[in-house]
Amino acid sequence: MHARRPVVVKPQSGIQSDINVTPLVDVVLVLLIIFMVVTPLMRGEFQLQLPFAQTSPTEEPPPSKELAPGLIRLTADGSLLLEGEPVSEAEFVPRLRAFLEARPKGQRGLFFQPDARAPYTRLISALDGAKAAGAEALGLSVQNP
Repeated sequence: MHARRPVVVKPQSGIQSDINVTPLVDVVLVLLIIFMVVTPLMRGEFQLQLPFAQTSPTEEPPPSKELAPGLIRLTADGSLLLEGEPVSEAEFVPRLRAFLEARPKGQRGLFFQPDARAPYTRLISALDGAKAAGAEALGLSVQNP
């Protein structure tokens, strides 16, 4: 019979110091998938309905020497109304300048009431025209006129 060869086993040199990253990658990928599914669901919108201020009919505002800001309405078709009177686009800035110059300095404010269906670009050009006419303060209402 043949003589058996001795089996030589080499001892491992020290402790294995490699980190097994496979479970970490699995967990991170699962979390990524969960966040990808949940994130679009978090963008839900809800309607906010604010309460209206109630004033009693016996209350009268105290008399003040300040003038109320000028009112400019923007209708759904894009036409402008300055204090209830229609104003064309060409005469908007000159009429607004005359309206503002008739008021004392410090009280040259304007209040805009755009219709919800009004063109946004028309509102921006009206606001730019108001600043060019010399308005000191601009206000914007989100309620329907």
